[in-house]
Amino acid sequence: MAAATLTWLGHASFRLDSPGGKRIYVDPWLDNPKCPETEKEPDRCDVIAVTHGHDDHVGSTIELSKKFGPLPIVALVELKGWLKQHGALADDLPGPNKGGTVEAEGVTFTLTNAFHSGSGPDGSYTGEPAGIVVGLESGTKVYFAGDTCVFGDMQLIGRIYSPDVAVLPIGGHFTMDPREAAVACELIGARRVVPCHYGTFPLLSGTPDELRQLAKGVEVVALDPGGSVEL
Repeated sequence: MAAATLTWLGHASFRLDSPGGKRIYVDPWLDNPKCPETEKEPDRCDVIAVTHGHDDHVGSTIELSKKFGPLPIVALVELKGWLKQHGALADDLPGPNKGGTVEAEGVTFTLTNAFHSGSGPDGSYTGEPAGIVVGLESGTKVYFAGDTCVFGDMQLIGRIYSPDVAVLPIGGHFTMDPREAAVACELIGARRVVPCHYGTFPLLSGTPDELRQLAKGVEVVALDPGGSVEL
């Protein structure tokens, strides 16, 4: 089975290529200022996963689904409903809620808690923000924390799901900064972390170097936009 790769597309957007050959987009805001031009027009997409309804996470979801769908969209039940009402070509399975797991294209997606505000791009109620644990065909698990502060029950996420890689926001202002993210690493038990949600705008000032200094013993994999890491 081939290795999985995780590619950072800037901000909180990722392309995850699974060992089974499935291409998964997570929070695909492909118009963000850091997204490489070569990644703005994908040539395929098998699944889209969205952590919450803010426009910098919903991003290009509707457009991608129209281009490649109908396809599985993994999002909280209210958010998935909002996406379909606004033209997304999604599968007919109702969106899960926190603690729920769905399978799409041989990959599992489990919604976890996250602490953040939430609304759709038009201000509509789209459910609470969530994190997502992605279980790949190889057994590798990737935890996308979404937009959140650190919270004590991250320890439960580590205990229950034992993610191999944690994708954590570190920019500050709207989410965790490196100090909180370092504590999140400890609570989750993460030994490998990919930072995101930093550097897009001046407000998001946290850096991977700060996280490295604070999270001793954790491998901090800082990707350039368009860069990939093998999982």
